[in-house]
Amino acid sequence: MTVPRFWREIENRYNLIGTKCKKCGTYYFPPRSICPKCRRSGVIVKHKFKGTGEVVTYTVVHSSPENFERQIPYVLAIIKLDEGSTFTAQVVCRPEEIRIGTRVRAVFRKIAEENKRGVIYYGTKFVIA
Repeated sequence: MTVPRFWREIENRYNLIGTKCKKCGTYYFPPRSICPKCRRSGVIVKHKFKGTGEVVTYTVVHSSPENFERQIPYVLAIIKLDEGSTFTAQVVCRPEEIRIGTRVRAVFRKIAEENKRGVIYYGTKFVIA
């Protein structure tokens, strides 16, 4: 098995995989093994989030780490996913395009790289829906 194939086969790496408590219906991201509301009586199952939601709050960042794949300034937001869980991520847009309540959807994008010849890291960002 090649290294790229190994990483692609890790389910959580390229999908928004969280959990849901079947007893109370609460969704969690990142995944939890125990429901904080139901405790031991909760039944936790894996859940693949749709990846859509809305901006709860945001900030505009004017500087970033050296290896971060960036367009400065960039938008960092707290997203409330449609299932109810919150997620902090970059929203790929111009700062003037975003407002609280803006609908967004998850996309898979380059996050960073170690150097010009190093490992490239990919992950979830959001775009305006």
